[in-house]
Amino acid sequence: MPRLLVVVPNWIGDALLAQPLLARLHEKHPGVRIDALAPAWVAPVVRRMPEIAEVIETTFRHGALELRERWRLGRSLRSRGYDQAIVLPNSWKSALVPFFADIPIRSGYIGESRFGLLNLPYRKPKGRGPMALHYAKLSEKPGKAPAEPLPQTRLRVDLKSSEATAARFGLEGRYAAFCPGAEYGAAKRWPGFAELADRVGLPVVLLGSAKDADACAGIGAKNLAGRTTLDEAIELIACADCVVTNDSGLMHVAAAVGTPLVALFGSSSPEYTPPLTARARVVWLGIECSPCFARECPLGHLRCLREISADRVLKELQNLGSE
Repeated sequence: MPRLLVVVPNWIGDALLAQPLLARLHEKHPGVRIDALAPAWVAPVVRRMPEIAEVIETTFRHGALELRERWRLGRSLRSRGYDQAIVLPNSWKSALVPFFADIPIRSGYIGESRFGLLNLPYRKPKGRGPMALHYAKLSEKPGKAPAEPLPQTRLRVDLKSSEATAARFGLEGRYAAFCPGAEYGAAKRWPGFAELADRVGLPVVLLGSAKDADACAGIGAKNLAGRTTLDEAIELIACADCVVTNDSGLMHVAAAVGTPLVALFGSSSPEYTPPLTARARVVWLGIECSPCFARECPLGHLRCLREISADRVLKELQNLGSE
């Protein structure tokens, strides 16, 4: 049985957009065992992927080289006998553990002079395309395109456990989950959540990390941002009637657990990082300066998000309910 090690991306959303690659690897190699090397803040999501046999959690600090620690981890993995490693992050240091583990085939996109660390290199395409497709190309030989459409994302969620989590946080009956934050920056945060919470007609719970405190301020809702684990947030999203979210990691979580969602795009593009589900409505104005992919609006007006009205989002929620 072939054994693969996948070094997953360092962002929750990117890790979920890599899941179609994992599904394709199982399709092409029946019986394959895929383990994942994942940072601690992404590991809870990866553990819920049915394609993954084991998650090897890393504690490397973001941006730190920590060469000795990577060498030790790599040497500890030698006895596992992996046949191939697929390195999804673009950094030089992300390819070190498979190299130190003496994994015979080490594939990934060329970046940061990784020749030698990777011995099955793929060239990056020009321009931006769908990120899920970008990752899925690594399931084929270099230069060959994967068959489309790609599989949708999916996470394992136990209904009883999710209901128990909702009850533990005082959420009984129907509710909507709002995710007002976005780790990348303010240019991805819609400013209309407070108005929407007053008009949605359901109790609202706010989800996100402690870093989302500013984005959640002033919204009349039950604020659980920073008060849940990632596993608890996943289960609360799974129990929600609907989700309204910026382009963020939790948007991709909502897609993967099958909860109907309205996804709001501003500085980023749904052509690049769309929610991979048929149960999503995407709102993106596509104005002349969008997408700019900036963390802060470079023109200072944030029209790409400010001009999305609460009426528009309510209409999309109603459309979700009629489908």
